[in-house]
Amino acid sequence: MNTLAAYLIVIAVWATTPLGIKWSGEALPAFAAAGGRMALAALLGVLWLLARRQGLPLHRRALASYGAALPGIFGAMGCSYMAARDLPSGLISVVFGMAPLISGVMLLAVRGGARFNAWHWLACLLGLAGLALVFGDGLTALGRGGDAALEGRVRGMLWILAAVSLFALSGIVVQRVGAGLAPMQQTVGGLIGSLPLYGLAMLITGQGVQWSGDVRGLGAIVYLAVFGSLVGFYCYFLVLTRLPAATVALVTLITPVLALSLGAGLNGEQLGPRVLAGAAVIVAALGLYLFGDRRVRRQVVSATVGDG
Repeated sequence: MNTLAAYLIVIAVWATTPLGIKWSGEALPAFAAAGGRMALAALLGVLWLLARRQGLPLHRRALASYGAALPGIFGAMGCSYMAARDLPSGLISVVFGMAPLISGVMLLAVRGGARFNAWHWLACLLGLAGLALVFGDGLTALGRGGDAALEGRVRGMLWILAAVSLFALSGIVVQRVGAGLAPMQQTVGGLIGSLPLYGLAMLITGQGVQWSGDVRGLGAIVYLAVFGSLVGFYCYFLVLTRLPAATVALVTLITPVLALSLGAGLNGEQLGPRVLAGAAVIVAALGLYLFGDRRVRRQVVSATVGDG
């Protein structure tokens, strides 16, 4: 596949996934919608492996890698679907964009992991300030015991923060396991392992498979299964192998803006000025985290060359 086409597909998939989650949650209860997506994606993934004559490894390290993916495939996705009941899709994308920053914080506790400089810490403080702006109205409403919609925003924000934290944790653990699996093998193994957990979550929460009659929501589930869980992953791996990491990281800055636009244009989502300001601060924090230290390194290299 052409690299530019794959890159554009990744942007499109990441930008539309939050809205797809929002719509699919209108057709089925949260865990049923997420579990249905993963079940369909697992089936398509198995067919993919069969067509490519690839098996599904079941040795110890492979099983450990599938297990490491569960906090992302079950935990992060399940929490995202729960958050979508109370949050606009664009806001979900903005908060999820903080995944690289949260991963970096987690890696501070890992031997041989990342080490922060001043740019990174400033980005963390900016990210917290952005979250405070987004949380602000809801926390004020909780304090005075009013406005159920704003209280729901706080509940949704807690769900999405749990989601992005689990997503970041899963990525770190999968990388540490280092099972050497092909991307589709890793994906299918994790998807299959998540299905019993989704069933258990439906049982514990009392969520059944009650379809609301929303055809658009069912279409969103199919779209997310095919593109969000399979095509998007494949293209993302492809661009990672062909493009510099900084270029790939730009996706996390582009998609929140697109997701906010799609939510407003296709779903009638209106965000207040305080929430939009918080979203802008979060995106700025992510940009500083990803590219601030690169600017410093370029300046150091330029100075060194100049001195020489």
